[in-house]
Amino acid sequence: MTNLSEEKTTPMIAPNTPEPAKSRTVRFRIKRTDGPGKNSRWESFDVPVEPGANVISCLQYIAANPVTIEGKKTTPVVWDSGCLEEVCGACSMVINGRVRQSCSCLIDQYAPNDGDVITLEPMTKFPVIRDLWVDRERLFYHLRKIQAWVPIDGTYSRGPGPREDPEHQQMRYKLSTCMSCGCCLEACPQYTLEEHEEKWDEAFVGAAVLSQARYFNEHETGKRLKSLRLDVLSGPGGVNDCGNAQNCVKVCPKEIPLTESIAAIGRSTTLHSITKFFTGK
Repeated sequence: MTNLSEEKTTPMIAPNTPEPAKSRTVRFRIKRTDGPGKNSRWESFDVPVEPGANVISCLQYIAANPVTIEGKKTTPVVWDSGCLEEVCGACSMVINGRVRQSCSCLIDQYAPNDGDVITLEPMTKFPVIRDLWVDRERLFYHLRKIQAWVPIDGTYSRGPGPREDPEHQQMRYKLSTCMSCGCCLEACPQYTLEEHEEKWDEAFVGAAVLSQARYFNEHETGKRLKSLRLDVLSGPGGVNDCGNAQNCVKVCPKEIPLTESIAAIGRSTTLHSITKFFTGK
């Protein structure tokens, strides 16, 4: 009689089954700053990376194991993030010299081999709060300045809104995907670091603000504030300060046609200025 408990069996392997992917070690070189106005330093961490990992998951590992490659225990790395699915725009940083969203940056693409190095730095066009976390308040200040919203009279129902043809709707939908991440501003040579709020009024507003002005100017209700927006964008820091480098459209994670928006706002401000000259309004 055969004792089944002692019988050795060979496990069944399905044909064409790929071997389990192996983890590897990637080195993260991170530019760190303890607070506003303080000196920066570089620290490196070795992170075991599983297939499909992104930069955020690696930063989470470092936060849980803040030990440098020299074996020195340090403070957890600080960064900003919210949605983890490229919607909130909070996790923008400079990765291997190029600004982008860290949540959608896959390690398999940026560091496919064992021992590869990834360099992380904070954006340079905004004040650093700590490590990779920056203050994007200037961007939101300019959005408020151009009144980037649709004005409404109360919150009650006013019935159906104005009709819109599908082509125009698709154009505006693409503009609406802007998440104020700041990537276009980081890549823009005309957009420079201005830490003090009193200088923001005359500083270049950047592609994101110009595109959002176009988005709301194209809205049938939002265009009620079109004249005000064009007044702002005709002045200092407006569309005339754009140098047409076109870096912005190359780094936009949502592939928004920013150069088209800049051209559209340029035409609108020109017509607006001519109309004001002849009508006095």
